[in-house]
Amino acid sequence: MAKITKTFVDKVAAPAEGYEMHWDDSVKGYGLRVSAQGKKVFMVMGRVLGKSIQFTLGPYGTLTEAKARERAQKVLQDMREGIDPRAVVKADAAAKVSLQDVLEAYVGRVGKMKDSTAREYRRHVEKTFAKWAPLPIASITRDMVKERHAALVKGGLEGKKAAPASANAAFVTLRILIRFAMDEYRQADGSPLIRDNPVDALKHHWAKLGTRTERYIDRRKIGEVWNKLQEMRGEVQGYEALASVDLTIFALLTGARRDEMAALTWDRVHIDDHNPSECWWHLDDRKRGDPIWLPLSSQAVALLKSRPRLKLADGTESPFVFPSWGKTGRIMDARAPMVAIGEIAGKHLSLHDLRRSFTNYAMRECLIEKFRTDLLTGHKPSSDDVTARAYLDLAHLDWLQPDVQKVGDWIEQQAAIAASKNVVPLHRTA
Repeated sequence: MAKITKTFVDKVAAPAEGYEMHWDDSVKGYGLRVSAQGKKVFMVMGRVLGKSIQFTLGPYGTLTEAKARERAQKVLQDMREGIDPRAVVKADAAAKVSLQDVLEAYVGRVGKMKDSTAREYRRHVEKTFAKWAPLPIASITRDMVKERHAALVKGGLEGKKAAPASANAAFVTLRILIRFAMDEYRQADGSPLIRDNPVDALKHHWAKLGTRTERYIDRRKIGEVWNKLQEMRGEVQGYEALASVDLTIFALLTGARRDEMAALTWDRVHIDDHNPSECWWHLDDRKRGDPIWLPLSSQAVALLKSRPRLKLADGTESPFVFPSWGKTGRIMDARAPMVAIGEIAGKHLSLHDLRRSFTNYAMRECLIEKFRTDLLTGHKPSSDDVTARAYLDLAHLDWLQPDVQKVGDWIEQQAAIAASKNVVPLHRTA
């Protein structure tokens, strides 16, 4: 044993091989480890609840001897009180974990999440919670949650248009990420880093959206909606604005999920001008189920054929049917057309509510049976439907083209009726 001082540390010789420990003669458990390569590291050794533990304080140079001695005394005292310094280090690191870090950890779990779902989580964190993303996740408070949620409900991301459905969806994502952090990260005593989920503050404050079955465009409004969307197609400026309108129209004609449409690439679209049953689009990254080939109505075909191709900076064309200049390269939402639809429908609606609209029109107006409607909207048959699951080709759905055509024709019929109501007859004069 020796008195460990700065002079001692500077002059101590390196061993011929391995490493050598030098323990301080006044602070029991405080020492210096010197390797054959001359590296000098301050250490402590003690017991925590009867278990012997060695803990590295840090290398000489990063720590001065005086600072190392001071820290050693504190760590040794903590150990005598039953506090494991290794747990403290982990807890300190956990306390610095940001919302962005938690997102990466959550979506990065091998085989646990589809790419489309991961993109949705990233969109919420990196757009809706952009200012919170670099903050320690443990610093997000109940008051922050209530204030941000209320702002989104009232004015959306840009503070201009109400977005209650988007606000709820974003905070559901946040709740899931914080719940994951509660399980994953611990304090020094083993308790959760976050004891209570701050999103629980919304228990009585979630935006009221009405029941799911009410969130669709009433049959008496769909004609006016369709005409408005066609009008917007001729008025909007820029690739992105047109893509958002066309994405909305495509949703009405297919009943597809937003991410399935937004991620659609041209190599998964096939159009045959002579055979309607050979006009289809292919889904290979589905939220649920195996890849499928879905039929297109003549209205959807006309829409796709009129879509302009976006030229990228490198001279190539964007692979996406509904492209964007943004980081993802594709449209992520359709705010402007959905606001226009909401004004006509008299209620706030999301793109997913157009999926509900399609289902209502297919079954109630076009009298398409539920089994066929389920297939057109990408739902799998029930587990007790042995015939469908074991014998039917549920991947290639070209045989349902007449059904999707019925929906497209019915929507256009309603649009013609709505347009005729706006025609005012002129009275003859003598």
